[in-house]
Amino acid sequence: MAGAYLLALVVSAVGIVLLDARFRLIGRRAPLRTLAAVAIGTAFFLAWDAVGIATGVFVKGGSPLLVGIDLAPHLPLEEPVFLAFLCYLALVVADAADRLLTRRRKQDA
Repeated sequence: MAGAYLLALVVSAVGIVLLDARFRLIGRRAPLRTLAAVAIGTAFFLAWDAVGIATGVFVKGGSPLLVGIDLAPHLPLEEPVFLAFLCYLALVVADAADRLLTRRRKQDA
């Protein structure tokens, strides 16, 4: 089923965006900083991937779940989408954890 992986990434990202909006986490409070952090993180990890591809460490496997569009040799379209999702997820989880820990500290004080 071509495109299933990309669809799963997009559906997961939409879920994280909804959680972020619902609980007014990082994206709602600082949208430009969030966008910048996701863009910088994605660019960093794409550079990391490029080094891995150039050295032969990373290779693209043949999966029927991929769309089949390569941005570069061994770099499928789904890779930057995954990296952006991963960066955004990390920001949301870190902000949620910070909020929970701050709330606990206030309750203990």
